[in-house]
Amino acid sequence: MKYQSLSYRLSYLCLIIPVIFFFGNHQKSGIYKGTTMESHLNTITATTFVHPGVINTKASLNLIASEANKGDTSRLASYQKVLDFIKDRTYPVSFPVTVVVGSNGATTPSKNQIRADAELVYAIALCWARTGDITYAKQAIGILNGWAYHFKNYDLMDSKQNAHQPGLEASWTTPSFVAAAEIIRYYKVKGVSAGWADADINQFKSYLNNVNDNYISYVQGLGYNNNWNVSAGYAKMAIGVFLDDAGIYKSGVDIINDVFPKVILADGTMYELCKRHDCVHYQYSLTGLTYAAEIAHIQGDNSLYSALSNRISAGYDFMRSAYDQGTGCNYCSTTSPVFPGVEVAYKYYKTTNMKSLRELAAPIGVPNDRTFLGFTTYTHYKVK
Repeated sequence: MKYQSLSYRLSYLCLIIPVIFFFGNHQKSGIYKGTTMESHLNTITATTFVHPGVINTKASLNLIASEANKGDTSRLASYQKVLDFIKDRTYPVSFPVTVVVGSNGATTPSKNQIRADAELVYAIALCWARTGDITYAKQAIGILNGWAYHFKNYDLMDSKQNAHQPGLEASWTTPSFVAAAEIIRYYKVKGVSAGWADADINQFKSYLNNVNDNYISYVQGLGYNNNWNVSAGYAKMAIGVFLDDAGIYKSGVDIINDVFPKVILADGTMYELCKRHDCVHYQYSLTGLTYAAEIAHIQGDNSLYSALSNRISAGYDFMRSAYDQGTGCNYCSTTSPVFPGVEVAYKYYKTTNMKSLRELAAPIGVPNDRTFLGFTTYTHYKVK
């Protein structure tokens, strides 16, 4: 990482960011009252990064591969979710130059493909890490290169769509591509690398800079204060790790710190449940916050997990209440999909409510809408 001056380097290395949030007696939605926000600190000191460092580590990949290869029944059952996903997908043979998107569930073939490919390449990368089969490595590289060399831009289906939807779509898919890329670039199986060429890695970096600079960066200024901001912050943290760019990484953490107490209130309430009238959107926020906290944890910083008196944990307590229809907004039930972030959160917090939630869906695969990377029962259950 290069900086223009010594003073910039010193000020950055010593930076302590007090972020103080004051929350009045009401949300804009007018649903919840009597809640307050707390202040919290987060210190950003990293100028170098651990690799692989997005969701998985060398140690965690070693552990789950070893257990699966030794026939551990629990690990193999969750690994089967990875294999099933690959089996049910068609390996891509072409890649759109333009990804056309729509808002509020509106879809297109290119939108479907980039979401599915982001999950697929991650699943294939996990297979490479377990088996060392070079075929998996080549398949993963093929998808990463396919998008890196072909993608140019996002566009909207028509003028009726939310003009900012491309930024949200990029925030969802990019971290999954990066999680796969971290494995393919840095993880070795018995000392053997996947063989991703430097020129291809540089092209993938250009792809990341494109989606970050032209799409994801515009989300943070919208003032939505919901899963949009969370997804953008998480995406920037992932991008920063791969690019070894502390500035991009820090910008992601800043977004997370800003929106954190606005999406999960001090008592754990998540207003997105009532505002959106579904059991999905508030889980986007929970999952994005959890994955951001896990990336920071891998990089040696537990402050997002512990921030605001373990506020992420309080959010999962609210989710448990939602599944019991105990929040006053009855859009969840015990048959509702459980997003894969809960498995990662349970690894860290190990609360009774998280245990109960993960057991509703384990072994966990991927979200139906392909918005966040999955297979977390395989990658995170009983992993320290």
